[in-house]
Amino acid sequence: MSRRPSGGRQVPEQLPLDEPQASPKKTPARAEPDQLAKAAIARGAKPSVTPGHVKLTFTLDLPRALAKRLSARAIRESRNLGGVICDILGRETQ
Repeated sequence: MSRRPSGGRQVPEQLPLDEPQASPKKTPARAEPDQLAKAAIARGAKPSVTPGHVKLTFTLDLPRALAKRLSARAIRESRNLGGVICDILGRETQ
């Protein structure tokens, strides 16, 4: 199929669209770290079956030697790797 010639019609001038204004951030510029952490967990964490806990999913990029040591520790303690890492993080924040 071929296109028909425009027949001398004039194409209306295309006007530029206005850029939408960026919405202001809801968090204050100098929010406390505890307030920011609470908001981040509210947005990104999923509820856990354990009361008072949340599920966080992320990927760790570890050196192979460290991953092997952590895995060996989990096997010796008859636990899973996630539990060992959770204990280490829990002790570190106390």
